[in-house]
Amino acid sequence: MLDIVNQLSNYLDNLIGIKGSLGYICIIVAIMIGHNMANSSSSSPHDKTTDVINNEDDDEDEPDPPRNFTVKQLAYFDGKKDKDGEDKPVYLALDGTVFDVSGGRKFYGPDGPYEVFAGHECGVSLAKMSFDSEHLNDFDGVQDLRHGEKIELENWVEKFTYYRSYPIMGSVIPDDKIPKSDRILSKEDLALHKGTEEKPKHYGTAPIYIGAGTHVFDVSFGGMLFYGPGCSYHRFAGRDASRALAKMSFNPEDVDSNDLSDLSEKQLKTMEDWIKTFKERKEYPIVGRLEK
Repeated sequence: MLDIVNQLSNYLDNLIGIKGSLGYICIIVAIMIGHNMANSSSSSPHDKTTDVINNEDDDEDEPDPPRNFTVKQLAYFDGKKDKDGEDKPVYLALDGTVFDVSGGRKFYGPDGPYEVFAGHECGVSLAKMSFDSEHLNDFDGVQDLRHGEKIELENWVEKFTYYRSYPIMGSVIPDDKIPKSDRILSKEDLALHKGTEEKPKHYGTAPIYIGAGTHVFDVSFGGMLFYGPGCSYHRFAGRDASRALAKMSFNPEDVDSNDLSDLSEKQLKTMEDWIKTFKERKEYPIVGRLEK
């Protein structure tokens, strides 16, 4: 865009020989024209239903809306170095609510006095002011706290929410509260989970089911910016997206079909790559199997 602006500015100066204050006007006009030219060609390709899918990581780097976390996903946010040597955010949960406590890194991050809590549900730990590992990720133990301990937990939640103003990132769901991976789901079952329904108790947001291959993934566990209502891939929500993913297509004929019989080996490999990404890199929980 900067090159466009410079070219237009030089062209206008050379064309009409404007100097001084009028020259600044030309520059302003050039900037406005360059801005319009750049934006006119940069609208998201996902606005057209026949366009090809780009990798979901190509979406703009925007903060995720409230999401769901598995225990394993939450554990990633321990404030330590990532594979690129950058500091990871520091998250912890109180009675299921996940807070971004990166602003208190010196307390909850590596080498901080409360670092043991990073990446964990620690409602019981803080209520009891205990550093024992047995209290970490003790979801059921919150219900068994004594009266004074419950008040202490409420004080921590109030402190995080109102005094420290730590951002709320969503909710962590214990493994035994996530649907089993071996249950069979029909097309109608999928359609009931588009992320627009009422969220279940303790969830940070409503589930979003997407079928891929034989699996059904709940992509509300980290994929809200892509698959949530109003986002690029929301058209796959509540559907078997196997064919569309295999063909890298938003064509309604591919989105609406689950026929894989005419796919090439290359397209089938593309679908398997998406499934691998869902499982291993995104760690979306598998919440069922597709009815065949």
